[in-house]
Amino acid sequence: MEFGSTEIEKGNAVEFNRNQYFFLGVFVLLLGLQVRMVSAYVLTPDATRFLAERTHSSATSEGALVSFASGVGALPNKVIHPPNWLGWCLISLGCVLMFHSLAMPKPG
Repeated sequence: MEFGSTEIEKGNAVEFNRNQYFFLGVFVLLLGLQVRMVSAYVLTPDATRFLAERTHSSATSEGALVSFASGVGALPNKVIHPPNWLGWCLISLGCVLMFHSLAMPKPG
């Protein structure tokens, strides 16, 4: 069977193999460890401006202040404090994906 656009045209989904599940599990696990180790993330002025433009709410006075400040470029950097459960959730999900990959049959 030839791998290519013919499988996608038929509507068959490309399945993950064992190695891809393991890599995804390691990535999510390391991301979870990073979230657990860092208490806050400070965004750059460009990222702060991007979020202010996308989450702009004209109903609140804070939204009006953000829209005024985004035009001037004097926004304070946004600080994100991830919740404690997020790191544990990502670590757990990464471990489950890694164990799932070990339970799958070897490729080939």
